Amino acid sequence: MSQDKRQAALDYHAHPIPGKLSIEVTKPTTSSKHLAMAYSPGVAEPVREIARDPETAYRYTGKGNLVAVISNGSAILGLGNLGALASKPVMEGKGVLFKRFAGINAIDIEVDNADPRAFIETVANIACSWGGINLEDIKAPECFQIERELKARCDIPVFHDDQHGTAIVTAAGLLNALDIAGKTLSQARIVCLGAGSAAIACMNLLIACGATPGNIRMLDSKGVIHDGRDDLNEFKARYAATTSERSLDDAIDGADVFIGLSGPNLFAAEQLRKMAANPVVFACSNPDPEIHPDTAHATRDDVIMATGRSDYPNQVNNVLGFPFIFRGALDVRAREINEEMKVAAVYALKDLAREPVTQEVLSAYELESLEFGRGYIIPTPLDSRLLDRVSSAVARAAVDSGVATKGYPSHYPLASVEDVYGG
Repeated sequence: MSQDKRQAALDYHAHPIPGKLSIEVTKPTTSSKHLAMAYSPGVAEPVREIARDPETAYRYTGKGNLVAVISNGSAILGLGNLGALASKPVMEGKGVLFKRFAGINAIDIEVDNADPRAFIETVANIACSWGGINLEDIKAPECFQIERELKARCDIPVFHDDQHGTAIVTAAGLLNALDIAGKTLSQARIVCLGAGSAAIACMNLLIACGATPGNIRMLDSKGVIHDGRDDLNEFKARYAATTSERSLDDAIDGADVFIGLSGPNLFAAEQLRKMAANPVVFACSNPDPEIHPDTAHATRDDVIMATGRSDYPNQVNNVLGFPFIFRGALDVRAREINEEMKVAAVYALKDLAREPVTQEVLSAYELESLEFGRGYIIPTPLDSRLLDRVSSAVARAAVDSGVATKGYPSHYPLASVEDVYGG
């Protein structure tokens, strides 16, 4: 980042008030009677009700529209393990996105402990405060253990967005890209460069959506993950292929799909040339992708390209998923975010990209036209229809799969954030 942009980013976070979030009061507080209701003695009445029936916490407190964004800072964006406090700007930013796109109140919590067991105990002990928990920027493989155990111990949604948010948006875009390429997910040969939390979650969800496990090749820093290796953890071992392929050069030959969740400039033009006709390339290392879009398009005029960048078409952006997934989950008080809910979000995103683009979106991106095709396979984050399409699909899937504790909301479909709470 240039010095000017760096300073602009620092100034944005520092002025006029440090940070990006504040807390607002939702009830009148202009008289002594108001204060007596807000605190003592009036507050005693909801305390007694909640002690009698914990479910009434959703009626008398903000729990039902409150998400904790929690990290230990062990895998911050593309910056690595910089510690819990350094992760705070990112966690605050996540809270901004929850509020801006789905009307969800979010509070960031940074846990200054790298030990998974201590982290799990800390989060489990405060889980009753929230309607949901969004885990963020926790390194693999610890993140898998942390999410799995917290889901087992908590009766509210626990969602590691680095895993599942990335996977949901990737799967939606890939289904559309393969359709444009004249291919199917079940038959596509997929190469995944990277074997961290996002990569494993992406492949897991693609299989849930219909990908054939035997058609997937996953690579870590040592090359192809194959069944002759004895250095694989339980999460990588699921993708140990029976194959003589050992390198990216080997695996990419004739492949239909390349998904990069690794690092910059790790996928060469020569390797792109070896892919099948109409190759689909999701180079999601951010800010510098595995192959630059300009290089990819100069190498193959039939490539369908997506990145994690906002300055090129087809951005794989988690904000397309997590605010609306939590919105749907909270609105039916789901006990968890399960596979059915994630798949529902995939297909809602996939289908929305096929609808005519609204003038609202065209104006926001200063475009005269935009339509489904090679340059538009994923909706844009500023499409207000996401709130309705994704949230309602997730809520319906929660009800249908039996993890909801409330029925499908009468205020759906949603027209705006203002419709969400109290609707």
